[in-house]
Amino acid sequence: MVCARRTLSGVAEADETAMHGVRRAKADEKYRQMTGRPVKPLIMRLALPAVVSNLVTMIYNLADTYFIGQLGTSQSGAIGIAFSIMTVMQAIGFFFGNGAGNSMSRELGKHNEARAARLMAIGFFGSVGFGTLLAVCGLLLVHPLVFALGSTDTIAPYAVRYLTPLFVAAPMVCGSFTMNGLLRYQGLSAYAMVGLVFGAVLNIALAPALIFGARLGILGAGVATAICQTISFAILVGMCRTVAVLKLTPRQFRPNMLLVREVIGGGLPSLLRQSVGSVATTCVNLAANPFGDAAIAAMAIVMRLMLFTNSVIIGLGQGFQPVCGYNYGAGLFARVKQGYWFCIRLSTAILIGFSVGLSAFAPQLIELFRSDPDVVRIGVVALWLQCASLPIMGCNMISNMMQQTMGLTGVASFLGVCRQGVYLVPLIAVLPHACGLLGVQAAQPVADILTFLTTIPLQYRVLKRLNVQM
Repeated sequence: MVCARRTLSGVAEADETAMHGVRRAKADEKYRQMTGRPVKPLIMRLALPAVVSNLVTMIYNLADTYFIGQLGTSQSGAIGIAFSIMTVMQAIGFFFGNGAGNSMSRELGKHNEARAARLMAIGFFGSVGFGTLLAVCGLLLVHPLVFALGSTDTIAPYAVRYLTPLFVAAPMVCGSFTMNGLLRYQGLSAYAMVGLVFGAVLNIALAPALIFGARLGILGAGVATAICQTISFAILVGMCRTVAVLKLTPRQFRPNMLLVREVIGGGLPSLLRQSVGSVATTCVNLAANPFGDAAIAAMAIVMRLMLFTNSVIIGLGQGFQPVCGYNYGAGLFARVKQGYWFCIRLSTAILIGFSVGLSAFAPQLIELFRSDPDVVRIGVVALWLQCASLPIMGCNMISNMMQQTMGLTGVASFLGVCRQGVYLVPLIAVLPHACGLLGVQAAQPVADILTFLTTIPLQYRVLKRLNVQM
């Protein structure tokens, strides 16, 4: 019996050694790829799956908005209320995904795979844990919460029905966003894409079946989202355990103060950006509340359209981030700068195209989601104003993502909250009193312009620092 146990132990040890060798070879190959291949095509190869997954997710969001818009104006307004909660779930997922991922990519650039694996485990299990806490609190407080987020008496019942299944699935929703980031920072954007795209495509098919076929109304939309997010979570976890450079196991979850501090520092800009975004969305809903359900619904539709355009640039930045992290960790600062300027030029060109297209078809786009004349009238003006500031958004987002990946927590956190917190929240509190409904519609583009003017000098200092390091 003793000999048999020793034999089994030896076989297990040999298998573990062989698996370690395979992952070591994967890590070495990925390092050569990230630090040796030409920067521009490398970024495009990593960005394309991220852009596709973001666009498909946004198409799902727009489809969800369209389906719910067929139910009524109050139901459309409920989407605007629920958006604040979805932003909180994203905030948790991005905090742990980017917090662990930024440090993880730099450690991989230094050939320190053991430390990178521990960071990944902290990010994943931390995200699921906080998602569980959000689920419990949300289910207990959902009724007062929707009113605190700016809901009217007519919108509130629909917002509760939509949010309840989302709160049940919160651990999986948060975990999906985190796992997507952890795969991307290992240079595995294509695998990260598969999980999110599969869930989003399934959702586009399942949502109308539950909303109209099963006659569940807006509850069906929430149930469909919860089911599909859970499926995406399972796919992403499975991929991380099979094809990733680093192995995800509970044994790797050994947090200490230094590692936790790194995750917090790397994820703080994302947490602040998303959390402030949730607060800002609530403030927009509260500011639009006196103008009726049509104003809340119109601003919700415009926010979804802007998220669609921004998702392309976010995807480009997500392709740049692992390249930035690997090369910054390896001391290849010229490649970091080259990638940054490539992304700035490309993002600006893309956003100019979006700005022209959205402006030209603004009435048709708003009417597609809700044919209510008041919703169309309010939404068209808001969309035109946002298109005016759209081309400068690339500089704001790419610069902020670069600072975060380099570990510049202070400047990245400040710029992360500039757009929605430092500028939008005060503007949305002041402009509606001075300009009425036009103040609600103009607050976001004015905040975007002020954020751009703040970004330029701060990013200049970051680039100057890179020159010194070179």
